[in-house]
Amino acid sequence: MEKELSVSPVARLLQGMLIGTGAVLPGVSGGVLMVIFGLYQPLMAILAHPVRGLRDGLRQLLPVLLGIVLGILGIARLLGFLLHSYPEPSVCLFVGMIAGMLPSLFKEAGERGRSSAAWIALMAAFGITLTLLLIFRVIQVTIIPGFLWYVFCGFCLALSVIVPGLSFSTLLMPLGLYTPFIEGIGRLDMTVLLPGGLGAALTMALLARGVAWLLERRYAMVFHGVIGVVMAATLVIIPFDSFVRGWMSSAVNLACAAAGAATAWGIERLNKPAP
Repeated sequence: MEKELSVSPVARLLQGMLIGTGAVLPGVSGGVLMVIFGLYQPLMAILAHPVRGLRDGLRQLLPVLLGIVLGILGIARLLGFLLHSYPEPSVCLFVGMIAGMLPSLFKEAGERGRSSAAWIALMAAFGITLTLLLIFRVIQVTIIPGFLWYVFCGFCLALSVIVPGLSFSTLLMPLGLYTPFIEGIGRLDMTVLLPGGLGAALTMALLARGVAWLLERRYAMVFHGVIGVVMAATLVIIPFDSFVRGWMSSAVNLACAAAGAATAWGIERLNKPAP
């Protein structure tokens, strides 16, 4: 922890803001940014052993936690505006960002090797996720956001922080929950913030220790499973019908997807630790 203490609170605040932005920005994982900044293990230690962890590390990580909140609130209003005013180009931009992050996520998933079990986890996660989402579409399930669904949104948001590589937008977009949740955060709507915060807090308290345990013992399987979920969820949200309406909408959407991929590549380059 001594190395961590040498970093100034202002730097930790800025890192937290980037992590919070990454947590809600499609294609970017707040958990991956935590790993890059060297904050993942300290935060997991606090969440896994809250009594001892809060005593030893909360003061150090308090600027990070504050920064995460500020980052989420700061980017939410912009995302809500884009999704409301330009839905299809925005989704294509986000699809490009997700696709642009997949190579680095796949590389990270193989840091400890790729066993047959890891490939099975990827295929199983892809197949199960795609099947469930397609069933939702075929039977035309309409989800009306409410208290319990916003608790679920908070669960997904927290999961994207404690599971490196998982972007919560890929879980919520296919269900139609991402836009109302982000717009609610941007408006500081307490009917969204309170259940979302409750879901996030419960997830952090109940699952952080288990996720840390899984990553320690089944690193490759967990990461490859995340990739399967991301690939399936991204495939479902692509607005394929917009590409047959005319060359103008196709060109705009393709340009947005390319811009998203380039942005993701740039973020990955900037966040790569110096040799």
